[in-house]
Amino acid sequence: MENVTILFAFTAGILSFLSPCIFPLIPAYVSSLTGSTIGKDRIDVSKQILFSRSISFILGFSLIFVIMGASASALGQFFANHREIVQKLSGLIIIIFGLQMAGVLNIRFLMMEKRMEVKQAKEKNILRSFLLGMSFAAGWTPCVGLALSSILLLAGASSTVYSGMFLLFVYSLGLGIPFLLISLVITYSLRVIKKVNSSLGLLSKISGWILVVMGLLLYTGQLQKLSTWLNSFGYFAF
Repeated sequence: MENVTILFAFTAGILSFLSPCIFPLIPAYVSSLTGSTIGKDRIDVSKQILFSRSISFILGFSLIFVIMGASASALGQFFANHREIVQKLSGLIIIIFGLQMAGVLNIRFLMMEKRMEVKQAKEKNILRSFLLGMSFAAGWTPCVGLALSSILLLAGASSTVYSGMFLLFVYSLGLGIPFLLISLVITYSLRVIKKVNSSLGLLSKISGWILVVMGLLLYTGQLQKLSTWLNSFGYFAF
């Protein structure tokens, strides 16, 4: 697996977290996970409960993504004899996804969505948080789904099932780490949510153009050359 795709997967996870579909809802997710209430200035909840249930939530959606990565990579093995065609097709699709996120295209089919409803429940525990994380992954929203689909395409083009699974694991880290950090921050103040919200439109466009660049690299075959060049400097790669 190329170290460039690993870096891209982690970056895509972070940008997915900062998407208009996810970031504004973080207080609601935290409230649902912990059973706490959202005040004017912060969320009042035990840091221990927040940490344990957030970790369980992250493990839940990570499991689903890793399974997706295994399936995508297995499909990639099926097309191993047509690798160049698969890479070019994947590159074109990623470019389309990127242009959609950047606002250049407006394809209604790509904007179909399944939203996860965040509801309060009587019983709050780690198992429920894990299941909520799995539901979060299964009920993915469209603007994040484009980035996720791009990572799945890269996983499908990877050389082994393990590589595809690892790529989705890295994507999950990119999404999960900032989720955990922001969850802890909003127990002190909700101001960070309000400040970042004003920049979400710009971040969505940045995410889109990053996908376009990645798609172009994959389509032209420059992705592997770039990775080989980076490896010459001793960077970590699979």
